[in-house]
Amino acid sequence: MIVVAGEALIDLVPEGEAAEEGGLPVLRSVRGGGPYNTAVALARLETPTAFCSRVSTDGFGERLLDGLRENGVDTALVQRGAEPTTLALADVHPDGSAAYRFYVEGTADRLFTLPTEVPEDTSALVFGTCSLVLEPGASAYEALLRREFARGVFTVLDPNIRAGLISDPDTYRARFRSWLPSVSLVKLSLEDARWLADADGIGDVLRAAGEWLAAGPAALVLTQGGDGLTVFTRDHQIAVPGEPVAVVDTIGAGDTVNAALLHRLSEHGALSHRALGKLTQQQWLDVLDFAARAAAVTCSRAGARPPSAAELRR
Repeated sequence: MIVVAGEALIDLVPEGEAAEEGGLPVLRSVRGGGPYNTAVALARLETPTAFCSRVSTDGFGERLLDGLRENGVDTALVQRGAEPTTLALADVHPDGSAAYRFYVEGTADRLFTLPTEVPEDTSALVFGTCSLVLEPGASAYEALLRREFARGVFTVLDPNIRAGLISDPDTYRARFRSWLPSVSLVKLSLEDARWLADADGIGDVLRAAGEWLAAGPAALVLTQGGDGLTVFTRDHQIAVPGEPVAVVDTIGAGDTVNAALLHRLSEHGALSHRALGKLTQQQWLDVLDFAARAAAVTCSRAGARPPSAAELRR
């Protein structure tokens, strides 16, 4: 069982022009949140998955839970609250990339509390995005990360930076570094790495990645959009190109990469800190190629709609 911990929210995505002159653009509501999308993507790859979060009892919250159940995600670890669901207004650029403005004040997911335990058969625990920024829930997720890593659980961190939510960048960067001794695998985009390193030059980013890796993780995967993925370990630096695709939008692409990496690593028996560090170059090429193909499918259609296992087999 892979447990994904973090926020579930509703993306509001502009769709078409206003129905009448002077009106506002039509907004399509889509289930979202990095951890939520990762959980759904894992389940669609036929990996046993559970979601650990706090979800509103409002209408949006019910739809979020419906989406988990429809895809076979276990919801036993989901806490509930009467506060409203977090909203994210998406701005999709001409190249398909998306930026977000968040509405998070007083919302249910940021009031997450530390669960007493996770299932005994938990093989990996995944963290990331807004859930590690917004207090008081962020401290509860951090405590869960540290507790379960100390218990021997394989941990994954995708910071998925949303700079507009981070009031003190330097403090957050220091906090990110403090998590690394309790992390087995880090996955981050090149944009995330630049922000976390507070640097634009690729040389500075690569030096920072080396420092982050030395702090504890067994591997660090860097995504570069259409240019592919690179993994850094103590023994390897291995890259694969992106899968050519006509991009509709990139919503959920990074979350699909998270799921695909975990699914394939599980098939290689590498969901342990020690085993991850021993993967061969050929095994890493297989893992990265699978993740690139899965992300390309998500980018080929609107919204966070990750591929099923059957689609990737075809």
